[in-house]
Amino acid sequence: MSHDREPTAAARASPPRMTAGERRATMGLAGIFGLRMLGMFIVLPVLALYAESLPGGRDHALVGLALGAYGLTQAVLQVPFGWASDRWGRKPVIVVGLVVFALGSFVAAWAPSIGWTIVGRTIQGAGAISAAVIALVADLTRDSVRTRAMAAIGMTIGATFALSLIISPAIAPLIGVPGIFVMTGVLALAAIALLRRVVPEGSAPAERADKPANWKKALVDRELLRLNYGIFALHAALLALFVQVPFMLRDNGVAPSRHALVYLPVLVLSVALMLPALWQADRPRRTKPVFVGAIAVLFVGQAMLAVAGTSLAMTIAALVVFFTAFNLLEAVLPSLVSKFAPPEIKGTAVGVYSSVQFLGTFVGAAGGGWLSQWHGPAAVFGFCLALTALWLAAGASMTTPPVYNEATYSMGET
Repeated sequence: MSHDREPTAAARASPPRMTAGERRATMGLAGIFGLRMLGMFIVLPVLALYAESLPGGRDHALVGLALGAYGLTQAVLQVPFGWASDRWGRKPVIVVGLVVFALGSFVAAWAPSIGWTIVGRTIQGAGAISAAVIALVADLTRDSVRTRAMAAIGMTIGATFALSLIISPAIAPLIGVPGIFVMTGVLALAAIALLRRVVPEGSAPAERADKPANWKKALVDRELLRLNYGIFALHAALLALFVQVPFMLRDNGVAPSRHALVYLPVLVLSVALMLPALWQADRPRRTKPVFVGAIAVLFVGQAMLAVAGTSLAMTIAALVVFFTAFNLLEAVLPSLVSKFAPPEIKGTAVGVYSSVQFLGTFVGAAGGGWLSQWHGPAAVFGFCLALTALWLAAGASMTTPPVYNEATYSMGET
């Protein structure tokens, strides 16, 4: 990808707008992605506490596996699902993945023990559609607007996580965690209808992305490696922390049914604090400072959680700081992958990025659960801080993201 030509004044003043078809595709696929991720995230605030009522559920190592098992199968199957979508089409593969996810949800709802909950979460993860969905976004959008489409996907993930934290503790007393699993299965099936009715058909990719040379580029490119490690660390820290955070709130006197009263103001405030930085993140020469600053804020939030102890006020303040950074990074990372990946390996790079993201969820949940069970909360926080410190060092050495040359595209398409 060449970035040598300087954009004209007209291009700078009037960047290409999405066509009606591109907006429809982006909104539809973001909705499908959101419904899918809601099924993953919505149990995070309540599963650890619910597990105590199941046989084997007082073992935090097993609880960590239940939280993160889907991440392992997601990581393993993202690339095969992406390859299958190249061969048989994006939509059929996405439908299969959503059906598999729904099956896993229903198994988890029925589960009579923590072991069967792990099985259900593993099956959920086997519906690994993220790479296929993002590939369909790439099929249905022009290069000149794709960064905005990818950012919409990233923001959907952050918004879905925020929604999960708010509604999960509120509805768990009404329908129970098994009812939540049933709801996620039904939402996955509803996403199939959304896919068929709203999302246009994608054209076949112009070039297959599974050439050995392309794989090598996607795996060894330094900038992509930094971003891949970043999404790994971000989701590993998130899942590890949620082995501890529900217990921290409970031990600070907040009943599980009232956790939503903590999460709602935390997330509203964190989004309000994040938005000004997000507006700056896509401006030339400001992307890197905003990005690295967000990693530093993430580190500070984790450090505050580590020392919060029995102070509810400190715990809440730490969560605000953590989620301000998390939401910003979740939105910016896919956009950076889109900017740094050359066109000939963009699809492959997204597949690798998606796999590493879900590997991070598995490592974070399983590792956090094991550390909590055998070494206590301090070890969990130390693990998260170490991951983030390494990311901060890697991010500081990142090159300035390229400025996209809009002048190479027709300005008449709207």
